[in-house]
Amino acid sequence: MATRLDPPSASDEPARDEPADDAVHDAAADGPLRVFLVDDHRLFLTGVRTEIGDRFDVVGTAETVDTAVADILALQPDVVLLDVHMPDGGGLAVITRVRDTAPDVQFLALSVSDAAEDVIALVRAGARGYLTKTVSADELAEGVRRVHGGDAVFSPRLAGFVLDAFSGAPPTRPTNPSAGEDDLDQLTPREREVLRYIARGYAYKQVASRLHISIKTVESHVSAVLRKLQLSSRYELTRWATDRKIV
Repeated sequence: MATRLDPPSASDEPARDEPADDAVHDAAADGPLRVFLVDDHRLFLTGVRTEIGDRFDVVGTAETVDTAVADILALQPDVVLLDVHMPDGGGLAVITRVRDTAPDVQFLALSVSDAAEDVIALVRAGARGYLTKTVSADELAEGVRRVHGGDAVFSPRLAGFVLDAFSGAPPTRPTNPSAGEDDLDQLTPREREVLRYIARGYAYKQVASRLHISIKTVESHVSAVLRKLQLSSRYELTRWATDRKIV
């Protein structure tokens, strides 16, 4: 005997026209990461936005700390790329003022400075990573994705600073006073001037004013000096210069 199959009622048919709530949520989650850029150098901001704008949703940029803080709190981006040294406080000030109110925002420092003190200060404040401005666009994009995913990201030579700092061991770089003159020969005349001012305790802004150059240029010179002398911080630079009586 055949069994009669009744057509399904409207209540039995699965809905086809409207996606389920979970599907809508998943689609939103799969959208591009929302990135905010902070740097007081407008040309650099434009360059970064051009390089990564087709990979992420760059929701805004800021050239001052106050503007950055206000816009980050309003926009709640996924990742903030921020410079370390700015005239009004820089990346450290931005993180300090934002982190408690916007705990889900991740910070990735991007700077010309590769000084250990800058790296450690930003990490202690809450940055998930620190890249130097020598990275490629692909490396920067990968860093943004990894920071958003919960990883810590550092340019290769900077990771050691963080490990030393959080293991309680001071960064170790051997110095050899007898090699002072040979080491100085590696430096340009301007780098030697910057070295002496930094070793005497002058701030970047003060050095820039005395030498009539920009703070960015001072940062570049300091990074070059530290790299050439194989030092990791202003403290080591001061000790190095004092040992050689060239302060």
